[in-house]
Amino acid sequence: MSGLEVKKPRACIIGIAGTELGNWEKGFLREADPFGFILFARNVKDHDQIRALTDALRETVGNSNVPILVDQEGGRVMRLKPPHWRQIAPAGAFGDLFDRNPDDAREAAYTNARLMAMDLREAGFNTTCAPVLDLRLPGMSDVIGDRSYGAEVGKVVMLASAVAAGLLDGGIAPIIKHIPGHGRATVDSHKDLPIVSVSRDTLSEFDFAPFAQMKDVLAAMSAHLLFTAIDDQRPGTVSPKVIEDVIRGEIGFENLLISDDLSMEALGGSIASRTHECLRAGCDIALHCNGKRTEMEEVVSMAPLLSGSSLQRAQAFTNQIATFKADVPDGTQVADWQVRLATLLAPVWSAGDNQK
Repeated sequence: MSGLEVKKPRACIIGIAGTELGNWEKGFLREADPFGFILFARNVKDHDQIRALTDALRETVGNSNVPILVDQEGGRVMRLKPPHWRQIAPAGAFGDLFDRNPDDAREAAYTNARLMAMDLREAGFNTTCAPVLDLRLPGMSDVIGDRSYGAEVGKVVMLASAVAAGLLDGGIAPIIKHIPGHGRATVDSHKDLPIVSVSRDTLSEFDFAPFAQMKDVLAAMSAHLLFTAIDDQRPGTVSPKVIEDVIRGEIGFENLLISDDLSMEALGGSIASRTHECLRAGCDIALHCNGKRTEMEEVVSMAPLLSGSSLQRAQAFTNQIATFKADVPDGTQVADWQVRLATLLAPVWSAGDNQK
């Protein structure tokens, strides 16, 4: 050994305020050295701007493989939007196609993910918070809704697996969400705490099952839900019981666990306490999205440098990013994919249906 200690990033992923880095942000981020960054629609104007911003983030922390995340699912959840980027079908459209023809749906999901990965790579991203493995269950909040592939475990797993494969083949690391399952939320966890009171057996048979079948994906995002059958005091993100007994235990997910956004209203207490609680409960990484200076400072103050098993999981994820090839599909291939995807989706969706 040279005696030089490997630089360890901090156990957090944070957002920024605008479309370029301010001087305060540059200094703060350089000093904080978070594990990664997450960008939103407020950070995106056009192709040149977003590429300059993602390049600036890499330069600021001196790491070409730093995870740079975005919520790019399709449908309602798109941060790269028309007119600069193509309209992407929601997960529910692929679920509808699956009911007609499972093979076509699987091909469409993979092809769509390849095209999405190309857009993301060109913009400088290496990670997307997708696919969603939550079930679409009747009578529940539409916070998930058509972000889900459907209500049947087998359908969700087949389509989500195709998406994960397409993303990886296109050089984008997937993050499955929201583990151990967000489908039974009766309220929007951005605004309130969903309370799920069904039995543990029901949760195991349905909600947890997609995650168990896709546990080899290298990163997952937690769910801010209170499961009364498991822990009637703490939401999953800050519950040692949910993380140790269910996520790590029953589901068998041994890879990088990232909290959902700590600024969501489902969680109580200060941002500092939320950061401390999620990491103490067993999350590897605290995620904070809104780019507000005082909250960013709280997160960084409570997030230690990565160590132990969390560091190993984080390194495995970053190593995956480092293996992605820089080559991009040629124009003919892209055009063929776009025509094929439009043909496959035509029975259930077209780009003009984006408001459905």
